[in-house]
Amino acid sequence: MNQSDINELKSKFKQAGQGHVFDYFEELEESAQKSLCEQAASIDLDELKSLVREHLNQAENPVKQLSLKGLAPAPYIKLPGKGGSSSEWQDAFKAGAETISAGKVAAFTVAGGQGTRLGYDGPKGTFPVTPVSKKTLFQVFAEKLLRSGRRFGVTIPWFILTSETNNEATITAFQKSNFWGLDPKSVHFIVQGLMPAVDFDGKILMVNKSKISMAPDGHGGSLRALVRSGAVEKMAASGVDCVSYFQVDNPLVKCIDPEFVGFHVLGKSKLSSKMVPKAYAREKVGIFCMQEGALKVVEYSDMPDVMQDEQDKNGSIRYNAGNVAIHLFDREFIARVGGSDSNAKLPFHRANKKIPFLNSNGQIVEPDAANGVKFEQFVFDALPMAKNPVVIETAREDEFSPVKNAEGQDSPKTCVEDQLRMFARWLIAAGESIKTDVSGLPDKTIEISPSFAVDEADFVKQWPFFEQKAPIREGMIIE
Repeated sequence: MNQSDINELKSKFKQAGQGHVFDYFEELEESAQKSLCEQAASIDLDELKSLVREHLNQAENPVKQLSLKGLAPAPYIKLPGKGGSSSEWQDAFKAGAETISAGKVAAFTVAGGQGTRLGYDGPKGTFPVTPVSKKTLFQVFAEKLLRSGRRFGVTIPWFILTSETNNEATITAFQKSNFWGLDPKSVHFIVQGLMPAVDFDGKILMVNKSKISMAPDGHGGSLRALVRSGAVEKMAASGVDCVSYFQVDNPLVKCIDPEFVGFHVLGKSKLSSKMVPKAYAREKVGIFCMQEGALKVVEYSDMPDVMQDEQDKNGSIRYNAGNVAIHLFDREFIARVGGSDSNAKLPFHRANKKIPFLNSNGQIVEPDAANGVKFEQFVFDALPMAKNPVVIETAREDEFSPVKNAEGQDSPKTCVEDQLRMFARWLIAAGESIKTDVSGLPDKTIEISPSFAVDEADFVKQWPFFEQKAPIREGMIIE
């Protein structure tokens, strides 16, 4: 960037009322000046101005309360055995298998986070999660994609959203592990977009004299990242029409689910989602609902307790469809929502945060209370814009056990136990005998490698041909 470009950049920020970003520019070393200019150039000042006007200037735009008028539970396709049609699910499997085999499906993992809440120093995807071999989340997904590729005779492209914080470490982990058997050319890394943090007056906050306070733009920003990185163009060039979206913290997820793909394709859906029945009425999950003919997710914090406690005529929870962040996107829909179509942009949400900042005296301040705002997008906000959205049921015990907390609920311990219960169910379904307690937890710590089977049906089909059968024993790994 030459001096003319730098002067123009400074002028734009001054005109936007953000000239303070360059207050200490002249005293910085050349490398720091270059870094600051690159950060500043990445900011869409018009977008930021619009967000400040919408979310902070309450005199111009008072806060809009979420309307619950006309809200109703969303319909969903039930599992066989829970009211769903077995033949309908069989038809979906066939349609999905054909779509996957034709090379029309890619996987997309949102993996920009660190393992901080787990007490782990590194990308969350490198956190070990399996009961015996301690495979990492990334390895679990890689082996699932490898097995699904063999199962359907195709190489499945994998797109991984990282962050500026963990991108290098993530790529290094893949390289050191030789991509766990995947073709490196089929794995694509994308860096998540960032948004500037501002104070309550809408002024951009500075981390120090040469660094703008930037924050990830939320999981909804992943769609913008797919477009801006050129990933959507790569998908189109390779014939991918359908993108399987899941988050990095859930090792039970079916990365490539033929039945899910089938329902998506047969329904001519632009965006499909999975739900699990809520464990209890006030479980802290988003809820799939219908409003004015559109599918949407209502956050539990936005739904009054009295509504969450409502029961249907059978005495079951009325608002029962919990969101577990497993979706299928039509590629062209991603291009629209994540691109420049002004009629299909995801809204930004405001999050008040404690943000360290450089004050007007050039001193770094560690605030005691929320002092600023970060802006983020939610991926489920795309639902109301999607044609023919489909929601299907999945069993929590088969597909949802995230690793979020160091202890307690959704911890490594609960995730390992859920994996053990799942492996025991697979073995029993295949005709093996294994002792379990009343919760289904087996009396032995065992593991079934994702490279051997990705779900119960796959395991039952594979098991009769397994040549190394032996009595189920402590520490056994089936692979």
